Amino acid sequence: MNMDESQSPNQDPSQKPEPSPRARFRPRTYWWAFAAGLAVLLVVVLLALTTLLGGRAAENKVFSQINYGLTNGDASYADEEAAEEEAVLEEAQGGAAAPIAPPPPPAPPQPARRADDGLTSGDALVEPDTTEAETEAEAPEGLAADMPAGEETETEGAVLPEATPADQEREPAEVNPFVLTSEDHLSTFALDVDTASYAAARNYLNDGRLPPPGAVRVEEFVNYFDYGYPEPSQDAFGISVDAAPSPWPTGNDETHLVRVGIQGKHLDDRERKDAVLTFVIDISGSMDDPRRLPLVKEALRLLVDELRPTDQVAIVVYSDDTRAVLDYTSAENGDTIMQAIDALATEGSTNVEDGLKLAYQMAGDHFEVEAVNRVILCSDGVANVGATGPDAIRQVIRDYTAQGVYLTTVGFGMGDYNDYLMEQLADDGNGNYAYVDTLDEAHRVFVENLTGLLQVIARDAKVQVDFNPDVVSRYRLLGYENRDVADEDFRNDTVDAGEIGAGHSVTALYEMVLTGQASGPALTVSLRYEDPETGEVHELAHPFDRGEMLPSLEEAPPNFQLAVAVAGFAEHLRESGPAQDRSLDDILTIAERAAAQFGNAEDHEAVQEFVRLVRRASEL
Repeated sequence: MNMDESQSPNQDPSQKPEPSPRARFRPRTYWWAFAAGLAVLLVVVLLALTTLLGGRAAENKVFSQINYGLTNGDASYADEEAAEEEAVLEEAQGGAAAPIAPPPPPAPPQPARRADDGLTSGDALVEPDTTEAETEAEAPEGLAADMPAGEETETEGAVLPEATPADQEREPAEVNPFVLTSEDHLSTFALDVDTASYAAARNYLNDGRLPPPGAVRVEEFVNYFDYGYPEPSQDAFGISVDAAPSPWPTGNDETHLVRVGIQGKHLDDRERKDAVLTFVIDISGSMDDPRRLPLVKEALRLLVDELRPTDQVAIVVYSDDTRAVLDYTSAENGDTIMQAIDALATEGSTNVEDGLKLAYQMAGDHFEVEAVNRVILCSDGVANVGATGPDAIRQVIRDYTAQGVYLTTVGFGMGDYNDYLMEQLADDGNGNYAYVDTLDEAHRVFVENLTGLLQVIARDAKVQVDFNPDVVSRYRLLGYENRDVADEDFRNDTVDAGEIGAGHSVTALYEMVLTGQASGPALTVSLRYEDPETGEVHELAHPFDRGEMLPSLEEAPPNFQLAVAVAGFAEHLRESGPAQDRSLDDILTIAERAAAQFGNAEDHEAVQEFVRLVRRASEL
């Protein structure tokens, strides 16, 4: 019988062979091998999913950043962010980043809708007899008025990023330093009659917050107040200069404060030209607040009540789209204008660019040589559709400025209010910038100062102060940092400067350190401007002698002391380096002393309010 080759010759065939040690453990070895393989497989799957999801997230973030940058007109920002996110994507994918397809082009703008029955922007403007029902626009339900930064608002099927609070991001302008007179004895700046910074700061303080330092401009604080300068007797302007020892000496030096006052001639309302006004009103969702669109409507009612029958008004509104809700209408038909104003309601997002384009096109087409042609923008300045950067929007109005269409920007609201944009637009539009936080302020801007708002008596007005090095060792201009003009351009009449309205006054304060010389001319103030009627350029000069300086601040007129306190307060709020040693208690002392000497009830009320604001700031 043949034996199995695997059996030993001495082995009993009936007995099973004893398994070897390796064979004894083979089933358990298979089990652990299977478990280990399964674990490795799960790890590989998890790693693959993590890599895939991480890559998708990074890729989506790249697309998001690129789209946001393009939507907001800031391609360089989008490129930088995209480059950073491509690096993240490459790391997540473990190799070179896959090529990213360019973002889809933005959707074409929707045709501008009319306020009547859906006609597009190519149709005829609303006629003066338009009824309230035809002009009223309804706000979509659920639209948030003031969404936090980063939230998104859905309008017409497009998701748009909410604008960032611009005034909170703006850095203060670099504070003017002391200048050695031996190195530069000339100081030159464009005149500025804006007052918005003070009114906006008041709104912050009344709400229990300090204003952002970048929103505080010393000249606009100082120019908010009327200092009662003498009326010019012959020329369109008069120059006043006075000086007194400073309450804040510079080291051991003899420091004085010099006040330069420019007063424009007043005109009776009957003497001004007829006005052709184009209101351009922000009716976007961000204006849905009691201190925004409702206050705009109240303010414009006050203005319309003050107009003459020969004045004209047109109204443009903007949100997602832009439309004219009222063609040029005589103020004699005040009820028609009021109906158009009453019908305004919030809707959609904010396209400032298109609003200004349409308003200026209408103003240009309806331009009247013998009238005052002015666009009046009422907005919170927040832009999140179309061009959103100030430079792009400012370009819209530059071409119309030479034609003689002036611009007034009036700010409303707080929180996401864009102070920077509103100020820059006014500067480019040869106009002025005001801020309205209350109905009283609306009355001050649109009623008390209406003639000055409408009638321009000087174009490209600028001041140059020439300090005598023998008497003045160094000086510093308080404010006007963004109104600086090169000294050599003072007599260059092609350089843009400031526009001044009838009855307007402008004040500038200098800190001045004396050399110790007892007498002699300390400085000369020169004013240069163009007459808007004749185009003729005028230049005035006013010298000021060392001997005319007052012996102490306490002996200075109360309006001088008020100007000192207001400038000191503004420098404190803007965190000016040279003013850090000036406490609010010291400022309050000067303000209270000045307030006690004001006899005029109206002036007294404004000064008392200022005193309350200083106290309020000291509590915050």
